[in-house]
Amino acid sequence: MADSALAAASSQISAAQTDTPQIKAFFDEPTFTVTYVVHDPESRHAAIIDSVLDYDPASGRTSFSSANALVAFVEEKGLAIDWHLETHAHADHLSAAPYLKEKLGGQIAIGEQIITVQQAFGKLFNAGTDFERNGSDFDHLWKDGDHFRIGNLDVTVLHVPGHTPACIAYVIGDAVFVGDTMFMPDYGTARADFPGGDARTLYQSAMRLLSLPPETRLFMCHDYLPEGRKDYVWETTVEAERQANVHIHDGVSEDEFVAMREARDKTLAMPRLILPSVQVNMRAGHFPPAEDNGVTYLKIPVNAV
Repeated sequence: MADSALAAASSQISAAQTDTPQIKAFFDEPTFTVTYVVHDPESRHAAIIDSVLDYDPASGRTSFSSANALVAFVEEKGLAIDWHLETHAHADHLSAAPYLKEKLGGQIAIGEQIITVQQAFGKLFNAGTDFERNGSDFDHLWKDGDHFRIGNLDVTVLHVPGHTPACIAYVIGDAVFVGDTMFMPDYGTARADFPGGDARTLYQSAMRLLSLPPETRLFMCHDYLPEGRKDYVWETTVEAERQANVHIHDGVSEDEFVAMREARDKTLAMPRLILPSVQVNMRAGHFPPAEDNGVTYLKIPVNAV
């Protein structure tokens, strides 16, 4: 069956030789997360992708140094923020989208399958009937193939599940922000053992991205500095991934990938911040409501994950 969303993304990339986005990356080493400010140089309209709220799990305290660096950059450059874009409900950091929306304006958006994630984790955290599991915490939910603009920049949304059911990639001009679907070639691909994850689906999603034109720029959500490399990096190309990705380069079959991914995932510990992160991020970065003593609590389900 023809993949109309992928065809539209490919055409957009091929046509974007002059209308390329300006991209500024901010790396948060405690969570190994890369946040991007992407803007149209002509109109100065912009989006922030996968922001980070600083969180200390030992004290339960939040802070805003990472987010304030984005605010300072946006104000210095005179940018107008249209969107706070999430690639998925992160399990390794808390989103700063509500704080940034308050400071800079814009709407918070994620893929429509966040509803699936909300249903699974709403049950895990016993979130109660006050937690709407319909995506309404977000300002907008994207479908596969959706198209919008950031100033004069064309944006196409691609649904790329496997790591989570709700993962999406944003094709902005000639650049693709892939979330956790894959990493730099020397680190491979994301795990697929979270609720709703699936290694076979992840393979299909990665191959969908790797079907884009070879010159397509790919921007990672994380870099973990694998052995043998001294510097953090987060930009590569479709061609480089197809040639050298240690998990999914050209010639790796779907069955081979699934066997590798499922075996590898069994050896991995849970992310350090998964429990606080997911119950915040499934709410679009908002914390659960304060209890009758005025204090907000994050739950730790015991022996449940």
